[in-house]
Amino acid sequence: MSTWPNRAPEVGEQASLSRTITDDDIALFTSLSGDRNPLHYDEEAARRTPFGSIVVQGGVTSAILNAVVAERLPGPGTVFIQTNLRFLAPVRPRDTITGEVTVTAVRHDKPITTLAVRVVRDDGVVALEGDAVCWTMDLTAAQE
Repeated sequence: MSTWPNRAPEVGEQASLSRTITDDDIALFTSLSGDRNPLHYDEEAARRTPFGSIVVQGGVTSAILNAVVAERLPGPGTVFIQTNLRFLAPVRPRDTITGEVTVTAVRHDKPITTLAVRVVRDDGVVALEGDAVCWTMDLTAAQE
């Protein structure tokens, strides 16, 4: 009997989602997190840094990965249980970013998947890369 709610993903399977980052995304994340670092909303202060302009919070950048694992692969009921992320390049307001996941390992005794993850800007620059371990819950069993 499979421990997977639907089907186990296969090594090599890939999924992605894209979105354009808005000023509202930055404001909402600032309100939610309390991260009021001027790098994220004060153009004058940000211009004086090595980044040269406003930089989107890392939490906004990495959030696209939450959407990919919950919506696409492994799919609904999936949560991260471990992440290891390296931020390589800044994301700016109005950048379109794509979160990409590739299955690198699948457990069959438990619904656990290991993924290579990355976020790519619309200019092809990899902004974030790393790996993640996910657990996929059976949402139908949780509703009974």
